[in-house]
Amino acid sequence: MTVLERVRGLIVRLSPDAACDDCIAKEVGITPRQHANHKTRELAEKGGFVRQVGECVFCKRGDKKVIRCG
Repeated sequence: MTVLERVRGLIVRLSPDAACDDCIAKEVGITPRQHANHKTRELAEKGGFVRQVGECVFCKRGDKKVIRCG
């Protein structure tokens, strides 16, 4: 399974909740965190996912860029 597939799978399972790149990286076990950022931006560009400032379901911070199915 590719990193993109792992990230997509996590986001879909969390729906309708959203997650930040830091927590996505931890949950799917990828480093560096920037790799998660690259994959979430890729998903948002393809459509079906929305990146915006909001609350992460894991860390509960509401001031981070998060992604959700949309």
